[in-house]
Amino acid sequence: MTSHPAERRLRGIAMRITSATSFALMAALLKAASARGVSTPEMIFYRNGWALLIVATWLTLGPGWKAVRTKAPAAHLTRSAVGLVSMLLTFGALALLPLGEATALTYAAPIIATILSAIFLKEQIGIRRWAAVAVGFVGVLLIAHPGNGGAPIGILIGVAAAFGQSAVMITVRQISRTEDVAAIVFWFTIFTTIAGAAMLPFFGSMHDRTTMVLLALAGLGGGIGQLSMTASLRYAPVSVVVPFDYLQIVWGITIGWLVFLTPATPLVFAGAALIAASGIYTAYRERARGKEPAEARSMPESS
Repeated sequence: MTSHPAERRLRGIAMRITSATSFALMAALLKAASARGVSTPEMIFYRNGWALLIVATWLTLGPGWKAVRTKAPAAHLTRSAVGLVSMLLTFGALALLPLGEATALTYAAPIIATILSAIFLKEQIGIRRWAAVAVGFVGVLLIAHPGNGGAPIGILIGVAAAFGQSAVMITVRQISRTEDVAAIVFWFTIFTTIAGAAMLPFFGSMHDRTTMVLLALAGLGGGIGQLSMTASLRYAPVSVVVPFDYLQIVWGITIGWLVFLTPATPLVFAGAALIAASGIYTAYRERARGKEPAEARSMPESS
C-alpha cells in the first residue's frame, strides 16, 4: 500500500532530523575523544570501522550485497581519496575549534560546490544563486573573525575542510549518475577504514576504556547518520529535507555551550544563520530549476 505523499514527506523529514542529530552527537563524541589524546587518523579509523558494521547490517537487511557491485572502481577510488582528505580536515577542525564554529564552517560546502559546479561541470548559475553564494561567504567571514576566539590555524583548516566537502559533493554527483548509492557508501567506508588502519602504526596509541567507548559510539552514530540521510531521499525531495540538515549547527552550538563550555559569540550565530539561509535557498533554486539530483544533499558527508 502506497503511503500518502504528506506522510512520506514527514517520514523523510524525520529521517533527516535523525541524521542531523546523529552527526552532531558523532562530532561531539569525536571532539571529546580528541581532548583525551585521540589523533585525527585514529578518528578516521574508528569512525569508519564502527560505521562499517551499520553499513553491513543495512546491506544485509536492505538492498543486498549485489548493490555494491561496480563497473567504475577507479571512480570510487578517486571519490574515496577526496573524501578521506576532506574527513581528515573536518576532524582536524573539530579538534582545534569550538564545536559550533567547526560545524558551521563545514556547512559552507554547498556554497563552494556551487562555484565548483560552474567551473568544472559548466553549470549555469543565475544571479540569485550567486547572491546566495555571496551571503554564505559573508557568513564564513563572520565566523572566521578573530574576535570569536577560534585558533587561526583551526579556522584555516575549517575553511579547507569546507572546500574538501564541496569537492566530495561534486565527485558524488558525478559518480551517482551510474553507481548505486549503496556502492558509493560501502566502498567509501571500506577505503577510509583501510586508510585509517594504515595510519595507526604512525599515529595510533593505546587509550583507556572510556575513550574507546567514545570512539565506538561516534562511529555508530556516523553510520546511522549516513544511512538515515540517504534513506530520507526515498520519501521526500532534497529541497524538503535540506533545511533540517542545519539542525546540526544548532546542536553543535548547543552542545558546545552546555558540554564543552564554549558559548558561541553573536558573530558566530549571525554567520551560521547566513550560511544556513544560503544553503537552503540554493537547494530551493535547484528544485525550481528542475535540476535537483537524486542523491544530492546539503549535509557534509564527512561529518
